[in-house]
Parts: sequence; C-alpha cells; structure tokens
Amino acid sequence: MVERQHPSLSVVKQCALLDISRSGLYYQPKGISDEDLILMKLIDRQYLATPFYGARKIAVRLKSQNYSVNRKRVRRLMRVMGLKALYRRPRTSQPAPGHKIYPYLLSGMKITRPNQVWAADITYIPMSRGFLYLVAIIDWYSRYVLSWRLSNTLDAGFCVEALEEALKKGRPEIFNTDQGSQFTGEAFTGILKQHEVRISMDGKGSYNDNLFIERLWRTVKYEEVYLKAYQDGRDARIGLGNYFHFYNTERPHQSHCYRTPGEVFTTMTVAVTNGGMVEFLTTDPLRIAGPDLNTASILS
Repeated sequence: MVERQHPSLSVVKQCALLDISRSGLYYQPKGISDEDLILMKLIDRQYLATPFYGARKIAVRLKSQNYSVNRKRVRRLMRVMGLKALYRRPRTSQPAPGHKIYPYLLSGMKITRPNQVWAADITYIPMSRGFLYLVAIIDWYSRYVLSWRLSNTLDAGFCVEALEEALKKGRPEIFNTDQGSQFTGEAFTGILKQHEVRISMDGKGSYNDNLFIERLWRTVKYEEVYLKAYQDGRDARIGLGNYFHFYNTERPHQSHCYRTPGEVFTTMTVAVTNGGMVEFLTTDPLRIAGPDLNTASILS
C-alpha cells in the first residue's frame, strides 16, 4: 500500500530549502492577461452600443471580428467588469446575502427640479495596462455630476466616499441605485438614513430608468476615456477630473436648452403654500464643481 503524501508537503519542503517561513508565504493571484484586457475593452465598447446584449450575443459579435472567444469566457470577463445585460427582470443585480432591498419609488414620478432625485452607478474604465472602476453620483434633473471616485476593486468603500462628498453639496429627497452589494450595504444606506433621504432601488419594470446615468457613461467614454487611453490610475484621475469639470460647467445640454448641468443645478424652484411658484437662481459658487472634485488617492 502506497502512503498518500500530504498535498502541502512539497510547499513545506520548498520553504525549508529557501529558509523562509511557511506562514509568510501567500498565494499571489494570477493577473489578467493582455489578451483578456483587449477583449474587455472590446466588450466595454459593445456593451455601450448594445447594453441589452448578454454574453452569448457579445461572443458572437467578437467572433465575427475574428476573435477566438466563447460565451463562457465573455461571461467571466463581464463579471470581472461588473456588466450585466439590461432587460426586464425581477432584479437588476444581486445584493449581498442579508442586505436589505428597498422598494422602487420612482414609478410614474415626474422629475421636475434639482435635488429631487439623485442616482449612482458604477462603470468599467480601461487603461493601457489594467482597469479601474468608476462610481458617479448625479442629480437626475440637471444631469449634474455631484461626485465621483475611482477604485481598483468593487468594494463599497469608494462608493461611500463618493456619497459623503455629494452630500456636502446638498441633500436629495430620493436616492436611487440598482441592487448591487455596494449600494445595499449598511455602510451606504446608513448614511442616507442619517440624512433622512428616502432610498429607492431598481426592481421589476424599472430596467430603463437608469437611462440618464447610462448616457453619462457613454458620453464620458467616447468624449474622454477612449480618446485618452490612460496609462495608469493617476492619469485616469487627472483626466476624469478635468472632464467632469468641463461636463458640469462648460458642456451645454440639448435637453436643457443648451445650458450646462451646473447652470441647471443652481436653478432652484420653491413652492409657495398659498399657490403659485417662485423661481430664483442661486449664486453660490460652491455648487459649481471644480477640477478637485475627486481628491481621493487611488492605487494605479
């Protein structure tokens, strides 16, 4: 009878030969290959054009462009990127176990003024080598980008930082997100509760209501990210900082009669209890975001 060798014995012997501590040896995860990074950039572009495509159809599109790829590989890369096909379904993304899911509050609601509804979402940002995740918080009515953060992981920390920054500029009546674990955790929802903000989460039938921020992602990527091809995280932070300043304060928006999001965001409407409406413009310069909108450091 042959005695079975302990599976970790070879590692123990190697540590002994190299005179290093076994407890100090850790597994180093394999990085994403250059080929996968190229495919991820292509998937990102295709997803922007057809966000309703799942892994199967995206794989077909890539094959038609002579890339050797199958559905399983595309699905794996889409998970890394945090992408899911948009279509009518009970849940738009999966929350973490034990996280509370809040009802969808925007059904049939007309968004008529700034600070009525804010929304947040996360997208994938390609770089020359590697990638980052970008979260942004916008005011739905004005399309004003209140805050943003970059991260190299999909944890909740950078989303919480963006929320804290946004709340320095005002307070919405309702905050809407998808059901991703970054937004359903107590670290994120607890801050909204402290500020007495009503929480809304996308559910069945609301798959198209995140359209404004999806348009923002398309605009940011085609007007900034794809043109610049960031070399690293520092390059991405500087480029996006400059772009969001331009987007908020200089880029006219057709749906707002070619006013900028910053101009529209500062237009506040006050209801008079005895009837009628009074409109006035605020002149608070702090409401106009500058290039230092995102000052958090990141790992590149």
